[in-house]
Amino acid sequence: MDHAALLLRYLLLLSVIIPPPASSHSLQFVYTATVTQGSRFPEFIVVGRLDGQQIVYYDSKTRKMIPKTEWMNKFGGPEAMVKVSVDTLMQRFNKTKEVSVQTLQRMFGCELHDDGTNKVYDQFGCDGEDFFSLDLNTETWTAASDKAVITKQKWERTCDASFRKAHLETECIEWLEKYVEYGRSSLETKVRPEASLFQKDSSSPVVCHATGFFPKAVMISWQKNGEDLHEDVELRETLPNQDGTFQKRSVLTVSPEEQTQLHLHHSAQQPGEGGGAEDV
Repeated sequence: MDHAALLLRYLLLLSVIIPPPASSHSLQFVYTATVTQGSRFPEFIVVGRLDGQQIVYYDSKTRKMIPKTEWMNKFGGPEAMVKVSVDTLMQRFNKTKEVSVQTLQRMFGCELHDDGTNKVYDQFGCDGEDFFSLDLNTETWTAASDKAVITKQKWERTCDASFRKAHLETECIEWLEKYVEYGRSSLETKVRPEASLFQKDSSSPVVCHATGFFPKAVMISWQKNGEDLHEDVELRETLPNQDGTFQKRSVLTVSPEEQTQLHLHHSAQQPGEGGGAEDV
């Protein structure tokens, strides 16, 4: 049996519904410093995201913050905060040579929930592994591994954890509230996902690839005889596309004899609209 005939065994059902309104908003900055062979200074890349959508970009070559949305172009952003954080990360990077760092990454941000509560975080990674982070409960810096202890001790002497927590809970939250207001029309835009199924051969898993949707939240589920399948299903991470939309994959391991339904739920459906079905 060829691949096309095999895929006809699977029914793709797109059912898009309106979920409850988003209960929180998030602002996140990711800083990455990398040293290449023969280079004296690290290269920096900064990406800022609002509710998962990229809104600003900065790198050490241009040393300019580049807006990635139309409304950011109009209102601007926390360039001073980005610049200070880059300078701080460069200083910290130079103090981690004792652990032979090639890549140092910092991720910090805040979340604001509809009940008025908030959450902040500040985390460091070293060569793809957790390094150290801000412990909100003890208001201290916590090392994730033995090699981070020396760096953690230096941070304790030069960067007060309690002050950092308070700084995130004030400045980060303030910027988050401003951005949500500035970008409200963009954040409320809904774009339906486009989904496709594919399979390399009869012994390979079946993959559903949903892409082009906004906002980030989407639910993909497989059904057999009207019942949701949870075993033999791998749900991949939601990833950003270059145009600001998102993509996600769900992988199902199933025998060729089984017929399965795929349900895809997203907020772009208008109230009262039903799902459609098509053969794949």
